[in-house]
Amino acid sequence: MANKFLNPKTMAPPPGYTYVVDTMGPARTIYIAGQLGLDIENRLVGAPGDFAAQAEQAFVNLKFALAAVGATMNDVVKINNYLVDMTHMPLFREVRDRHVNVKSPPASTTVGISQLARPGALFEIEAIAVVPARAAAAASSSASRRSSKAKSAKAKSGKKAAKKSGKKKR
Repeated sequence: MANKFLNPKTMAPPPGYTYVVDTMGPARTIYIAGQLGLDIENRLVGAPGDFAAQAEQAFVNLKFALAAVGATMNDVVKINNYLVDMTHMPLFREVRDRHVNVKSPPASTTVGISQLARPGALFEIEAIAVVPARAAAAASSSASRRSSKAKSAKAKSGKKAAKKSGKKKR
């Protein structure tokens, strides 16, 4: 599978994104819901109004979501970005360029909106990634092994608990 990142010569060069991404071959498509600048405890990061901190964390969260399915930012073919204040566009581009492949950046749409669903949130990003079939199969196999190990561990702990209580596990 190959992704082609194209900027037609008949269009003005885009600033930091690609107009057309053509994905071909056997692959798995992954859709990542909008990510905010939230920490593990579901709190907005940075001081109130700190766009850069929120944008940085949103990209980190996007990477965590991708990693959960065996994908990386290199697999991302499309991002949608939502900014509450369009004057943050230069900061957004600075943060984005630290996280995407600037030689083959994903297709991108950025929209200014009046507010996000989370009070105080200034930025949200969602993504679509395409993982080659070989990588998709490896990630799926790895996830299956983790799931099997977890089930096995749970079954063993259930048997131990049953022995302690003197009852047989059924």
